[in-house]
Amino acid sequence: MTPELLSRLQAARAAQRPVVLLTRLSDGEQHLWPEDALPGALADAAQQALNSDRTATLALDGESWFLQPFNPPLRLIIVGAVHAGQALAPLGAAMGFAVTVIDPRGSFATEERFPGVALNHEWPDEAMAALAPDARTAVVTLTHDPKLDDPALDVALKSPAFYIGALGSKRTHAKRVERLKEMGHDEAAIARIAAPVGLDIGAVTAPEIALSVIAQIVARRRGK
Repeated sequence: MTPELLSRLQAARAAQRPVVLLTRLSDGEQHLWPEDALPGALADAAQQALNSDRTATLALDGESWFLQPFNPPLRLIIVGAVHAGQALAPLGAAMGFAVTVIDPRGSFATEERFPGVALNHEWPDEAMAALAPDARTAVVTLTHDPKLDDPALDVALKSPAFYIGALGSKRTHAKRVERLKEMGHDEAAIARIAAPVGLDIGAVTAPEIALSVIAQIVARRRGK
């Protein structure tokens, strides 16, 4: 790798820009996509490598290419240090997500209840703005309190977060939809919210709800 290409790769990773390093195996020629223009088949393969988070090889026009994706870290932002959040945080970590729990209620968001989890005690809109959800971020609101959930959803809906979920019944969500419309969000934006949150597996307990949520997050990430 040339010093110039290494510098570009390091800059992309520092800025958390998803890139793919492509190496032609016959002579070691390298490109960094999408910064470098590539033929359609190579660009498509690079996008697939990013989507799958896996290295790949491609045979094209008699040449073999090795593709190595460099994605920003996966993140799971949980709004609400509640029982379901306690169960969801370790599941998210096990799935490879860097987990952050947002809750201004200090008695809820404690290290004892969330060992090894990043805790943010700011108000959700401020915390979310600072965290800046990107296309590798899942956001889940769990408090049932509009004063906490709505500001977080407002920021999430303005972001490219790949998953947004909100705990609550259909009736609760209908009221939430009206409030979000008053905040300026249209139906297409609000339709991004998975609500009631999680896959329908008949979940009742906090661990079961957490399981349904992480399964839905994985499904959304994998395009299922």
